[in-house]
Amino acid sequence: MSLCQKTAAELAALLSNRDVSAREIALACIARVEAVDARVGAFLGFDAADFLAQADASDARRSRGAALGVLDGVPVALKDNISAIGQPLTCASKILSGYVSPYDATVTRKLREAGAVVWGRLNMDEFAMGASTTNSAFHPTRNPWDTARSPGGSSGGSAAAVAASMTPLALGSDTGGSIRQPAAHCGVVGLKPTYGRVSRYGLAAFASSLDQIGPIANTVVDAALLLQVIAGGDPFDGTSLADAVPDYAAGMRAAHGPWKIGIPDEFFSDAPASARSAVEVAAAFFQGRGDTIIPVSLPRAKHAVAAYYIIATAEASSNLARYDGIRYGQRSTGATDATDIYALSRAEGFGDEVKRRIILGAYVLTSGYYEAYYLRAQKVRSLIRDDFARVFETVDFILAPVTPTPPPRIGDGIGLLEQYLGDIYTIPVNLAGLPAISVPCGEADKLPSGFQLIGKPLDECTLLAGAHAFEEAHDFAARRPTL
Repeated sequence: MSLCQKTAAELAALLSNRDVSAREIALACIARVEAVDARVGAFLGFDAADFLAQADASDARRSRGAALGVLDGVPVALKDNISAIGQPLTCASKILSGYVSPYDATVTRKLREAGAVVWGRLNMDEFAMGASTTNSAFHPTRNPWDTARSPGGSSGGSAAAVAASMTPLALGSDTGGSIRQPAAHCGVVGLKPTYGRVSRYGLAAFASSLDQIGPIANTVVDAALLLQVIAGGDPFDGTSLADAVPDYAAGMRAAHGPWKIGIPDEFFSDAPASARSAVEVAAAFFQGRGDTIIPVSLPRAKHAVAAYYIIATAEASSNLARYDGIRYGQRSTGATDATDIYALSRAEGFGDEVKRRIILGAYVLTSGYYEAYYLRAQKVRSLIRDDFARVFETVDFILAPVTPTPPPRIGDGIGLLEQYLGDIYTIPVNLAGLPAISVPCGEADKLPSGFQLIGKPLDECTLLAGAHAFEEAHDFAARRPTL
């Protein structure tokens, strides 16, 4: 097995034993990207000199016996909406072409403080608006398992890069399923933490009350190691939570159950066969180990997609107002006055999906429609949160599908409504601010499939334990696309 195919935990052990250097790992990642990314398109770019300089610094620390943490020397690639000082940050949009981040996001700073080697700009749907990573202004990303298909989105570059062994770890962001859905499509692990568990400072905002940064990894153990580094309160993010950060790896291994696991009828009874199959595989496993499967109900979940696309677009229309062609980013060369600068810069810089959501968001916030749409959607959100709270009085976590369909073929012309309904099982989690993890559970028609576990607020340890129990009993984490 090559260095690129090893898990982050395995690489950390090799580094600790001085069996391999961080430079060797970095060079292996670069070689892998050069070998396969022309077919996948996971990266928008990377700074090889900076990558190797960080690796050399890690090797120097280890030679002095001064490693900064378990992940010292392990590469972590970033979705292109997470800031890294001196590196491009485009959000896969023309309007930010040429923009270079002047500071590190909090998660980036924490990774550096832990010795991780931060590298790369990973492709995404423009401003995280999409579920296919074909809405990028630069190029589509393709699924490493079948390059005719989408990897999912919006963190498709992150999921594809990990699945294709171009990086052992990556960070994505999840606003309505954008970590979990591409993780399921690419056969890797994707964790959306509790809202506020990880700082959003330095994350280019899409919908501020929904956005959450989280890990994408080959294994549950790797996801726990990465979450350990990035979690915690942050004075630069007023929505971050100051609660103490537990030892996720230890908590994961200490929790054995038996658990009470809820399966929501609303997520299961009408689900397509492929989505039901993934849940049935997981349910059979948990029952076999002595856990209890309990039918539960989330009656307001049917309204989640409608509420989400009102709340998220409203927040997007406000957040994206800062891209005005004046302070930073692209400015139209055809502008002759201030009005032209605003109008033409945005018309030329934003893609169709971003424009669509800005227009919808501005509409629902206008006088006369605010109460009819936005305020009502917020009330529905509260009811969805209440439904989850009621269910969690009787179960430890919830088992559900991640996505209703396999990854679609690129260019198939999927309708807008079908695209939006692709997040039907993930969106309720974001509205309620809960943690959830997508876990690989096999293949259907030679394409990966996955299920998700949804947990109580700040109870990532139980989620990781459940996911780890399933992973240890199967070999799905060891499977890689051939490319």
